[in-house]
Amino acid sequence: MNVAAILKSKGSAVETASADVTLMQAAQIMAAKRIGAIVIVENAGGVVGIVSERDIIRELATHGADASTRPVSAAMTRAVITCTRADTIEELMGQMTARRFRHLPVIEDGALVGIVSIGDVVKYHIAEVEMEKTALRDYIATG
Repeated sequence: MNVAAILKSKGSAVETASADVTLMQAAQIMAAKRIGAIVIVENAGGVVGIVSERDIIRELATHGADASTRPVSAAMTRAVITCTRADTIEELMGQMTARRFRHLPVIEDGALVGIVSIGDVVKYHIAEVEMEKTALRDYIATG
């Protein structure tokens, strides 16, 4: 299974914000949308960063309550690792595990077309394993 199949099922909506949004605003968006990260884009729509719950917690630990008024640009990850629709679940699991992050923006032809979370990857991996199990069970029963 690949990223295209995940996006086809879950949709391609991505919450984005500009780099001058405050960490408090980002946290409020994440809470309201029940998501763990926001992709930060420039005016032209290009991805310039990603801010996650972990980034916000680090800023709070470092700057206390003052962190809430800091822009997301102060906390976001600038070297954003992305994937494409053609990438497989196994590739995503490897990257997410090795690099210890939970969200991958999906980029096609320079445009943001979706986002995949570790939860999405696990859900579809389990479904894939269940399909294989059923196919093997049927093969053994008819063999």
